[in-house]
Amino acid sequence: MLVATTENIPGYRRTKTLGQVFGVVVRSRGLGGNIVASLRSLVGGEIHEYTQLLEETRRQAVDRLVRNATAMGANAVVMMRFDSSEIGQTMSEIVAYGTAVVIEQEGFPCSVAA
Repeated sequence: MLVATTENIPGYRRTKTLGQVFGVVVRSRGLGGNIVASLRSLVGGEIHEYTQLLEETRRQAVDRLVRNATAMGANAVVMMRFDSSEIGQTMSEIVAYGTAVVIEQEGFPCSVAA
């Protein structure tokens, strides 16, 4: 599955647009992680516990996006974006969203394997 942040993928042409697709993940850091992160914030600098949490959450959101696009019959997602928000003071929501499409390599009638 090709996932691109651009509208078009060089070397491919869009044969069908299937519609919007997304992957949503809501996560919370455990109490211990929140305490360590709070202590680190007093000193300043990067809070590695939250960085790792958000990186993992973004990967999981993209994985869900790909599964949903595959279920729609797509072999690519274009215009992929991330959005994030907080729910309460302890949870983060990450959404990966884009447009599910069917593409084929220019000059070749066969499409990219999903």
